[in-house]
Amino acid sequence: MSASAKTVVVLDFETTGLSPNQGDRAIEIGAVKLENGKIVDRFQSLMNPGFRVSGFIENYTGISNAMLANAPSCHEVMSRFSSFIDNSNLVAHNASFDKRFLDAELELINAGYTGEFACSLLVSRRLNQETHSHKLGDLVKYHGIDNDGVFHRALADAEVTASLWLLLVQSITDNFQIQDPSFELMQKLSKQPKASVQQFLLKQKR
Repeated sequence: MSASAKTVVVLDFETTGLSPNQGDRAIEIGAVKLENGKIVDRFQSLMNPGFRVSGFIENYTGISNAMLANAPSCHEVMSRFSSFIDNSNLVAHNASFDKRFLDAELELINAGYTGEFACSLLVSRRLNQETHSHKLGDLVKYHGIDNDGVFHRALADAEVTASLWLLLVQSITDNFQIQDPSFELMQKLSKQPKASVQQFLLKQKR
Protein backbone atom coordinates (compact mmCIF):
# COMPACT_ATOMS: atom_id res chain seq x y z
CA MET A 1 0.00 0.00 0.00
CA SER A 2 1.61 3.29 -1.03
CA ALA A 3 1.84 6.08 1.51
CA SER A 4 -0.96 8.64 1.65
CA ALA A 5 -0.15 12.20 0.59
CA LYS A 6 -2.10 13.30 3.70
CA THR A 7 0.34 11.63 6.12
CA VAL A 8 3.53 13.71 5.96
CA VAL A 9 5.77 16.13 7.83
CA VAL A 10 5.55 19.65 6.37
CA LEU A 11 8.64 21.67 7.22
CA ASP A 12 10.17 25.09 6.74
CA PHE A 13 13.64 26.46 7.49
CA GLU A 14 14.74 30.03 8.07
CA THR A 15 18.43 30.36 7.26
CA THR A 16 21.38 32.78 7.21
CA GLY A 17 21.43 32.74 3.39
CA LEU A 18 20.72 30.66 0.32
CA SER A 19 23.39 27.99 0.26
CA PRO A 20 24.83 25.60 2.84
CA ASN A 21 27.72 25.12 0.38
CA GLN A 22 28.64 28.78 1.01
CA GLY A 23 28.61 28.22 4.77
CA ASP A 24 25.02 29.27 5.40
CA ARG A 25 23.24 27.62 8.33
CA ALA A 26 19.69 27.11 9.55
CA ILE A 27 18.48 29.53 12.24
CA GLU A 28 14.94 28.23 12.71
CA ILE A 29 12.98 25.08 11.92
CA GLY A 30 9.21 24.76 12.01
CA ALA A 31 7.24 21.64 11.11
CA VAL A 32 3.82 20.08 11.43
CA LYS A 33 3.11 16.36 11.38
CA LEU A 34 -0.02 15.38 9.45
CA GLU A 35 -1.78 12.05 9.84
CA ASN A 36 -4.68 11.51 7.44
CA GLY A 37 -4.87 15.26 6.89
CA LYS A 38 -4.95 16.25 10.59
CA ILE A 39 -2.15 18.01 12.47
CA VAL A 40 -1.06 15.63 15.23
CA ASP A 41 2.20 17.29 16.29
CA ARG A 42 4.27 20.44 15.83
CA PHE A 43 7.99 21.23 16.10
CA GLN A 44 9.52 24.69 16.34
CA SER A 45 12.89 25.97 17.49
CA LEU A 46 15.35 28.75 16.85
CA MET A 47 18.94 27.57 16.56
CA ASN A 48 22.22 29.36 17.05
CA PRO A 49 24.40 29.01 13.91
CA GLY A 50 27.55 30.02 15.79
CA PHE A 51 27.98 33.39 14.04
CA ARG A 52 26.10 36.67 13.66
CA VAL A 53 23.43 36.90 10.96
CA SER A 54 23.27 39.83 8.55
CA GLY A 55 20.98 42.83 9.00
CA PHE A 56 19.17 41.77 5.84
CA ILE A 57 18.29 38.36 7.30
CA GLU A 58 17.29 39.95 10.63
CA ASN A 59 14.84 42.21 8.77
CA TYR A 60 13.65 39.51 6.36
CA THR A 61 12.90 36.88 9.00
CA GLY A 62 12.31 39.02 12.07
CA ILE A 63 14.87 36.80 13.83
CA SER A 64 17.48 38.99 15.56
CA ASN A 65 20.98 38.15 16.73
CA ALA A 66 19.73 38.82 20.27
CA MET A 67 17.07 36.10 19.83
CA LEU A 68 19.67 33.65 18.53
CA ALA A 69 22.24 34.38 21.26
CA ASN A 70 20.46 32.16 23.79
CA ALA A 71 19.03 29.66 21.30
CA PRO A 72 20.19 26.02 21.41
CA SER A 73 22.85 24.96 18.90
CA CYS A 74 21.99 23.65 15.43
CA HIS A 75 23.42 20.31 16.58
CA GLU A 76 21.01 20.03 19.50
CA VAL A 77 17.92 21.15 17.56
CA MET A 78 18.62 18.98 14.53
CA SER A 79 19.14 15.91 16.74
CA ARG A 80 15.64 16.46 18.14
CA PHE A 81 14.20 17.20 14.73
CA SER A 82 15.70 14.04 13.27
CA SER A 83 13.67 12.05 15.84
CA PHE A 84 10.55 14.11 15.08
CA ILE A 85 10.75 13.28 11.35
CA ASP A 86 11.12 9.58 12.06
CA ASN A 87 10.28 7.74 8.79
CA SER A 88 7.82 10.31 7.46
CA ASN A 89 7.67 11.60 3.91
CA LEU A 90 8.39 15.33 3.77
CA VAL A 91 6.78 18.34 2.11
CA ALA A 92 8.06 21.90 1.76
CA HIS A 93 7.25 24.91 -0.39
CA ASN A 94 10.19 25.21 -2.79
CA ALA A 95 11.41 21.93 -1.37
CA SER A 96 14.83 21.94 -3.08
CA PHE A 97 15.83 24.82 -0.75
CA ASP A 98 14.65 23.14 2.47
CA LYS A 99 16.04 19.75 1.39
CA ARG A 100 19.49 21.31 0.85
CA PHE A 101 19.52 22.67 4.40
CA LEU A 102 18.01 19.56 5.97
CA ASP A 103 20.60 17.36 4.25
CA ALA A 104 23.49 19.68 5.20
CA GLU A 105 22.46 20.09 8.85
CA LEU A 106 21.79 16.36 9.34
CA GLU A 107 25.09 15.46 7.69
CA LEU A 108 26.90 17.58 10.29
CA ILE A 109 25.45 15.39 13.06
CA ASN A 110 25.80 12.10 11.11
CA ALA A 111 22.02 11.68 10.90
CA GLY A 112 19.74 11.01 7.95
CA TYR A 113 16.13 10.25 7.08
CA THR A 114 14.34 7.58 5.09
CA GLY A 115 11.35 9.55 3.76
CA GLU A 116 11.17 11.34 0.44
CA PHE A 117 10.45 14.97 -0.45
CA ALA A 118 7.59 16.52 -2.41
CA CYS A 119 7.25 20.19 -3.30
CA SER A 120 3.99 22.10 -2.83
CA LEU A 121 5.25 24.86 -5.14
CA LEU A 122 5.82 22.46 -8.06
CA VAL A 123 2.45 20.74 -7.47
CA SER A 124 0.73 24.13 -7.33
CA ARG A 125 2.33 25.09 -10.68
CA ARG A 126 0.71 22.00 -12.23
CA LEU A 127 -2.72 22.27 -10.59
CA ASN A 128 -3.15 26.07 -10.50
CA GLN A 129 -1.74 27.01 -13.88
CA GLU A 130 -3.88 30.15 -14.02
CA THR A 131 -2.07 31.64 -11.01
CA HIS A 132 0.70 34.08 -11.91
CA SER A 133 2.69 33.70 -8.70
CA HIS A 134 3.33 30.55 -6.71
CA LYS A 135 5.02 32.31 -3.80
CA LEU A 136 3.60 31.03 -0.54
CA GLY A 137 2.08 34.36 0.50
CA ASP A 138 0.41 34.82 -2.90
CA LEU A 139 -1.05 31.29 -2.89
CA VAL A 140 -2.37 31.78 0.65
CA LYS A 141 -4.20 34.88 -0.62
CA TYR A 142 -5.36 33.15 -3.82
CA HIS A 143 -6.86 30.18 -1.95
CA GLY A 144 -8.10 32.23 1.01
CA ILE A 145 -6.09 30.10 3.45
CA ASP A 146 -6.39 31.14 7.10
CA ASN A 147 -3.15 32.70 8.32
CA ASP A 148 -1.90 35.13 10.94
CA GLY A 149 -0.15 37.38 8.41
CA VAL A 150 3.30 36.23 9.55
CA PHE A 151 5.58 35.01 6.75
CA HIS A 152 9.25 34.03 6.93
CA ARG A 153 8.85 32.49 10.38
CA ALA A 154 9.24 28.77 10.19
CA LEU A 155 6.24 27.37 12.06
CA ALA A 156 3.75 29.86 10.55
CA ASP A 157 5.05 29.03 7.06
CA ALA A 158 4.94 25.27 7.74
CA GLU A 159 1.33 25.54 8.94
CA VAL A 160 0.09 27.45 5.88
CA THR A 161 2.11 25.14 3.60
CA ALA A 162 0.33 22.18 5.23
CA SER A 163 -3.05 23.85 4.54
CA LEU A 164 -2.02 24.51 0.94
CA TRP A 165 -0.77 20.93 0.49
CA LEU A 166 -4.03 19.41 1.76
CA LEU A 167 -5.99 21.75 -0.50
CA LEU A 168 -3.95 20.60 -3.52
CA VAL A 169 -4.44 16.94 -2.58
CA GLN A 170 -8.19 17.50 -2.12
CA SER A 171 -8.48 19.21 -5.51
CA ILE A 172 -7.21 16.00 -7.15
CA THR A 173 -9.92 14.01 -5.36
CA ASP A 174 -12.59 16.58 -6.29
CA ASN A 175 -11.59 17.06 -9.93
CA PHE A 176 -10.33 13.60 -10.86
CA GLN A 177 -12.14 11.30 -8.41
CA ILE A 178 -8.85 9.90 -7.13
CA GLN A 179 -9.56 8.89 -3.54
CA ASP A 180 -6.72 9.55 -1.08
CA PRO A 181 -3.97 10.37 -3.62
CA SER A 182 -0.65 8.76 -2.76
CA PHE A 183 2.52 10.66 -1.91
CA GLU A 184 4.15 9.04 -4.94
CA LEU A 185 1.39 10.39 -7.20
CA MET A 186 2.06 13.94 -5.92
CA GLN A 187 5.78 13.51 -6.58
CA LYS A 188 5.12 12.29 -10.13
CA LEU A 189 2.61 15.06 -10.73
CA SER A 190 5.19 17.69 -9.76
CA LYS A 191 7.43 16.49 -12.61
CA GLN A 192 4.78 16.38 -15.35
CA PRO A 193 4.93 18.87 -18.23
CA LYS A 194 2.12 21.37 -17.57
CA ALA A 195 0.34 20.50 -20.80
CA SER A 196 -0.04 16.83 -19.88
CA VAL A 197 -1.22 17.20 -16.25
CA GLN A 198 -4.87 16.49 -17.04
CA GLN A 199 -4.06 13.43 -19.12
CA PHE A 200 -1.68 12.16 -16.42
CA LEU A 201 -4.31 12.48 -13.67
CA LEU A 202 -7.10 10.94 -15.76
CA LYS A 203 -4.88 7.88 -16.22
CA GLN A 204 -4.43 7.52 -12.44
CA LYS A 205 -8.13 7.18 -11.70
CA ARG A 206 -8.84 3.98 -9.87
